Amino acid sequence: MSETTSSETEDALRAAMRLQEAGDYAGAIAAYRRMAEQALTVNIACNLGVCLSESGQFEEAEHWLMLAARHRPDLAELRRLLANLYTETDRLELAELEYRTALAFQPDNGSAKLGLGGLLLTVGRYAEGWPLLEARVGLNPEVVPPVKVSFPEWTGEPLAGKSVLVWYEQGLGDQIQFARFAQSLKARGAAHVALGCRPPLVSLLEMAAGVDEVIPVPRGGSISVKRYDFWTRYFSLPGRLGVTLQTLPTGPYISAPPDRRGKWPGFEGKVGFVWRSSPTGFNARNKNIPDDLAQRILDLGAVSLHPEDTGVADFADTAAIMEQLDLVISIDTSVAHLAGAMGKPCWTLIPRLHCDWRWMRDRADSPWYPTMRLYRQARPNEWGPVVERVERDLAARLRKAAP
Repeated sequence: MSETTSSETEDALRAAMRLQEAGDYAGAIAAYRRMAEQALTVNIACNLGVCLSESGQFEEAEHWLMLAARHRPDLAELRRLLANLYTETDRLELAELEYRTALAFQPDNGSAKLGLGGLLLTVGRYAEGWPLLEARVGLNPEVVPPVKVSFPEWTGEPLAGKSVLVWYEQGLGDQIQFARFAQSLKARGAAHVALGCRPPLVSLLEMAAGVDEVIPVPRGGSISVKRYDFWTRYFSLPGRLGVTLQTLPTGPYISAPPDRRGKWPGFEGKVGFVWRSSPTGFNARNKNIPDDLAQRILDLGAVSLHPEDTGVADFADTAAIMEQLDLVISIDTSVAHLAGAMGKPCWTLIPRLHCDWRWMRDRADSPWYPTMRLYRQARPNEWGPVVERVERDLAARLRKAAP
């Protein structure tokens, strides 16, 4: 196996990488295979392994990654890719070993720290996992924007009588999920808790327990904020608070604004359904349920909660609708977090590929949301069996509820 490439091979490699970055994994796999037949390099083997893994072809993906690892066992990024593969295939002890090996070779590898942190959180080792999540800062400024203020970051100092600004990061669902910790800051003695968030969440998070102020942050812009005693980020809160599975606050903490409740009649006793996420959101290609399968759930009487169907202006409106529902069925997206935060019964449909750490493994419940039931994909991209289980359980529920 070679570590260098000719100019012609480099051109072909760049073309294959463009397919990979665009999510055309089938096209990228075919291109990498052609190059591998002519002159196999560590780069080609790694990229082919990644694309095969993204396509759910784990056994062959491991073959190519191991082939590269035999040639370059000291390459930290390669050890991280192997760890990712082992995580996807539920070989978590091997995954932890590979992440730690990557960090032994390259201690400042932020992606490896983040991967290891997510793995530890997946298995409930929160005390070890939270500090590693700090590696997210700087890796993707679009997702975790930098904070430039004159007052200090909160790292666990006493909060009695202090004001705290929690700055926005990640997606809308993440901000809903982690807003629960505002009341934890209050319990520590904080006199004033402010949350930065995207505009669609403002009216909703104003109703969150422990929140004194909400600061809207428009996408693509920066704003000036007044001085607080401390600032922090949503995902830094549980680590600073020392949150474990045993101390995780799980009660409902968000409700619809009173002035929204009368605006959305006609949803009383219904089942709400969400089957598509934002195309730019994390793991959207694996989360979304095809429309033909989704229609089977709608045919049982579920109603769409997608904004284009309900006409809502923001999440406060959706919360007002949700308060009337008997049940929410949702893929892993912001609506599922909203239902959980409100204490509504929610069936959440979890993809096999890139299953998020917060859903853990091999369980049908969530430690974050006691009213939630998880329906997990057994194989990548196979939503049919999941929809069949939901159909069966929903039909039984509706029969039981019928007069």
